[in-house]
Amino acid sequence: MRELRGISVLRAAALFRVIQVALLPVGIVAYLWGVPKLLVYSRQTAVSATLLASLYTRYMQHRLGTRPDEPAARLLMVMPNVSRTAFRLETAPTMAGHLLTGYVPRIYRYPYDGEPPMRHQQTARTSFYDAALGRHLPSINQLVILGAGFDTRVYRLSPEDHVRCFEIDRPTTQAFKLRMLKKAGLSTHLSTYVSADFQAKEWFERLVAAGFDPGRRTFFLWEAVTMYLDRASVEETLRRIAGTAPGSVVAFDYFSADTIASRSPLMRYARAAAKFVGEPLTFGIDNTPPARESAAKFVAAFGLNLEEHRNFGSETRRRQSPGGFVTATVGEVPASSSARHHIRHTISR
Repeated sequence: MRELRGISVLRAAALFRVIQVALLPVGIVAYLWGVPKLLVYSRQTAVSATLLASLYTRYMQHRLGTRPDEPAARLLMVMPNVSRTAFRLETAPTMAGHLLTGYVPRIYRYPYDGEPPMRHQQTARTSFYDAALGRHLPSINQLVILGAGFDTRVYRLSPEDHVRCFEIDRPTTQAFKLRMLKKAGLSTHLSTYVSADFQAKEWFERLVAAGFDPGRRTFFLWEAVTMYLDRASVEETLRRIAGTAPGSVVAFDYFSADTIASRSPLMRYARAAAKFVGEPLTFGIDNTPPARESAAKFVAAFGLNLEEHRNFGSETRRRQSPGGFVTATVGEVPASSSARHHIRHTISR
């Protein structure tokens, strides 16, 4: 059996759990200390709190050595809505266990392997999106990150990739990110930043005005956004993407409609926290098993072709998975003549 620091994986895992349990009270106190500050700051400033979840995961993967992301680590440490003392104490059980045993818990492994439970979906989607972007990188000219939040993938691209990057987000969140990037000493010149609100429906016009060319192949990354929008905004966004160049790709994740309405303790807490910071969970899609077929029907309604689908959470013939990850492509035949006409009209103005 493979060994970590001279001990077997099973023994390392067992010792890691013992250390975590011993330090659990420290983590709980730190969580109760740090999270209220985060939520109150978000409520007072309108800076998204939900976006920090992905940044936190990438920070931990960086610290544990599974997915290097120095920009993410530097960005998190300058956030005024993050208590650095509370954060270090909160992560102490995991970091101490890792330093003493070399063990990495599954939730932070990269690439993520196997079927992810609901609590691992942030880690699993990072692997899913990284793989999808890497797969399509040789054939695209543009990368558009929709609802970019604190995404740092632009720093992982090479100049040799010859990909122009755009980031779209709400004005308040985007302005905050730019201030934090500068504070962390990170370049703000690798992306074109476009301020827009998906629910105001003007995002595409602003993207084109910023230099985006809808006639060139594009990878649209839409991470952890759909569940916070209304149905009309989700559908309009997919229609706009379906009207771009053939070969373009959209990657997004979603919750099922049943998950959004779930009365489980986890989802009750998630809905309450999201509502408190002004980002209520509102949208889910029909995830009737098999989820892949349901997802294919969903994207096909907008003229897109399902390329890849992955569940998070278990699925049986009678039980829906909580949600999934999707990549869908724009086909050679125009997906929507009205969408194409709208794009041509936008460019000609």
